[in-house]
Amino acid sequence: MMNQLDSVKTGVEQLKVCLDDIKEVDSQIKGVDELMKHVPQVYASLEAVRTENTRHSQYATAIENLKHIFTVQASVSKTLQWIDEDKLLHAHQCLSDLENSRDDLLFELHKLPNQNLHDKSTLKRYFEKVDVISEKLQKKIRITLQRTLNTVRKEPTVIVTVLRIIEREEKADQFALQQQKQTGYLPPGRPKEWKKKAFEALNESVVQRIEGSQLENKSEKLWLVRDLEVMRQLILEDLRVVKSLCVPCFPPHYDIMNEYVKMYHDALSKYLENLTNTGLEGNEYVSLLSWVMNTYPGPELMTHPELNIDLSKLGPLMKKAQLDEMEEKYLQIMERNYEEWMTKTLETEKQDWQTGTLPDSDDVYYHTSAPVIIFQMIAQNLQVTNTIHADLTFKALVLSIKQVTKYGHNYRQGISEFKERYFKDRNQVPFFTQHFITIVNNCQQMFELAQEMKQLYWPKSRTEHYNTFEQLLSTFQALRNDTARCLLDEAFLDLEVHFNELFTSKWLTSSVSVETICVTLEDYFQDYKHLRVINFEFVMHEAQRLVAKKYLKALLSKRLSKTLPECIQIKEKIMKEVTTIKNKFEKIAPNIAKGDSPLDVILKLAPMIVCDIEMLILDLHTLLSNYPSITEDHLVRLFYFRTDFKTNEVREKVQDAMRSKTTKATHDKQDAIFKEITFADKLWS
Repeated sequence: MMNQLDSVKTGVEQLKVCLDDIKEVDSQIKGVDELMKHVPQVYASLEAVRTENTRHSQYATAIENLKHIFTVQASVSKTLQWIDEDKLLHAHQCLSDLENSRDDLLFELHKLPNQNLHDKSTLKRYFEKVDVISEKLQKKIRITLQRTLNTVRKEPTVIVTVLRIIEREEKADQFALQQQKQTGYLPPGRPKEWKKKAFEALNESVVQRIEGSQLENKSEKLWLVRDLEVMRQLILEDLRVVKSLCVPCFPPHYDIMNEYVKMYHDALSKYLENLTNTGLEGNEYVSLLSWVMNTYPGPELMTHPELNIDLSKLGPLMKKAQLDEMEEKYLQIMERNYEEWMTKTLETEKQDWQTGTLPDSDDVYYHTSAPVIIFQMIAQNLQVTNTIHADLTFKALVLSIKQVTKYGHNYRQGISEFKERYFKDRNQVPFFTQHFITIVNNCQQMFELAQEMKQLYWPKSRTEHYNTFEQLLSTFQALRNDTARCLLDEAFLDLEVHFNELFTSKWLTSSVSVETICVTLEDYFQDYKHLRVINFEFVMHEAQRLVAKKYLKALLSKRLSKTLPECIQIKEKIMKEVTTIKNKFEKIAPNIAKGDSPLDVILKLAPMIVCDIEMLILDLHTLLSNYPSITEDHLVRLFYFRTDFKTNEVREKVQDAMRSKTTKATHDKQDAIFKEITFADKLWS
């Protein structure tokens, strides 16, 4: 309790002390307030003192600058001389002294309550040559900076001197602007912004170097390639100099390396834009595209180990729309070149057909150089586009495929006209067979070269335009097949009369027809050996099929009606002749003839001529199971040979066999031959 009472007592005493202090402060404030009432009177009485103080300040400033005031003309002359002698630091110091004198005097005039414009004008005129000096020094600095890349190699101190002057002027600009905020006074010519003008000078020099690197003669074929290479070497060397020599000379806050990179980037971008606007030709587009997309950002220039520039801070060298437009123009030029060149190629091919001389051969196979040259041209175009980017290569590939397909259609038209002209008068076109062999070989080579091109250039990940490529393959595959068949048309035209003699009375007593067929085919086959292997095999297979078809049609067309003993002789003759023909094919093309031959159809059909009537239904079932495409008319014509068969009985058995015919999952590969054998009239109606 006593402690609490002591604390209360202490608190009361402190409050009394505070109250006394407050009373003292209040008394003092009242005293000051009383004194302040007399201040306006004192201020008015000191007006003369203030006026004298201002006059004293002006006199003091004038006295301080008397040396410069009385020596302005001499200082100007000396400064101009120092500028001419490249003593720029001395010149700038003298210029600064003159400017400071002028600015101090103008500031004193500015402080006067009643400013005299006449005094200001007089003072400015007196110091007017100071501005001339400043302008001349700035021009000198500008010229020096424009030669920075050359000067820094020999006299880096000159660049350092210029930069020191610029930095001093920048500080003077900052001081003047700060003074303007405080007093409203801004010295004449401020801010000079010499740093900004310095970068303008550097940029002008960069633009001049880019433009000056261009070759004047643009009539030469590779002028653009040389231009771009000269420019690459120039920029690379300049940026090396900037990094190794300029960076130590320039203040760090100038960030001179990145500034130079940006200046070169912008100047080059503008130059390339103007270049594309003036128009390019042919491969000039792809040369420029490759340079912009690969050379410029690559290790040959911007990412060179000595530079290693971060391009992410820069915009694109050329806009995407410009690049796309150049790619499109290049593809259009490529398309025109393809059309012109392939038209000339086809005309050359047509002229070769009419020359009356044998086609070229590589010791064995007839050919022309057209397929190889066409795909070499395509490969060259794709190799060029591959230096740019994969998408352009794919576009060029699709374009090339379409143009080759178009060439295939035009080639077909030319071949058709050539064939038609020959068959109108076979004496007008010498070496028709040899030239057609060449055509067949060329078509197959086009097909194979197209597949090779696909392996080399078709991206595995791309599925679009796949049908375009398949159309190319099918165009030349079909053309190869059709021209190969046309080749046989000539041979079988000569054999038509001999096939017409089969199964006639003359044929029964003579083997001349088949012998002539074999000899004629063998003669043509000697020429066919100039076909490439795959084409020769195709032609041999087609020849077998045609022989079988024509022999079979003759078998079913002629109305020989004989007794069973005579039919046995006919059957033996058929077997012998067909075997002879097969042997001829085996001799010439053993790999083809030993396979599934269409002539085997005749060998299986011939025994039916001498079959027993009681076993006929079983034989028919066996025959129809192997050859479901054989028709009732075919069978009826086959049994027309037999005079001992009753018509109604044969018809009934044939119809029964046809009704009970079942479709097998597999049947003889040569079954399709019966679909090709038709007759305008039905033997039995």
